[in-house]
Parts: sequence; structure tokens; C-alpha cells
Amino acid sequence: MFDTNEYFDGKVKSIAFKTSTLPATVGVMAAGEYVFNTAEKETMTVVSGALVIKLSDDAAEVTYQAGESFEVDANASFNVKVIEDTAYLCVYG
Repeated sequence: MFDTNEYFDGKVKSIAFKTSTLPATVGVMAAGEYVFNTAEKETMTVVSGALVIKLSDDAAEVTYQAGESFEVDANASFNVKVIEDTAYLCVYG
């Protein structure tokens, strides 16, 4: 039914599920800095808190607040700064 995931020594946790159209995860990130890698396109929406995102080496950091979304291409990496514990929804594909 659901799969749970834990990353970065438990500082990032998520629950994976399948929507009627695409797979998704909902999760939380503790304050800190992380680097994520994608296997497929991801659309992330901040549910509460904020994420500071840097999509590539030459990109500027952008802060996304609750209710805002951003996309990450497949086979990419991105940097995340979390100032306060933050909840998110990630849809794949």
C-alpha cells in the first residue's frame, strides 16, 4: 500500500503512494542542507515551511514558500536548504 523512505540519517522522511495518474511522495525535511538526485522529472510543492532550491551550478537560489511548486528535470541533481522543518509533496513523471 505505502512505502516509507528515510534519507540523511532520518532528517528527511517520506511516504510513497500512487495517485490515479502518477506516483508521488509526501514527506518532511528537518532544517539542514541536502543534495538530491532525480531519476525522472519531479514536481515538488511546499506544503508548509519553505525550501531554498538551487537547480544547477550556474542557477541562483530560489526560495519556495508553502503553496509554491518547482520542477526538476530527470537525471539531475539539486541543492536544498531547509531553514525550518518543512513538509512537501513530490509528484513523479
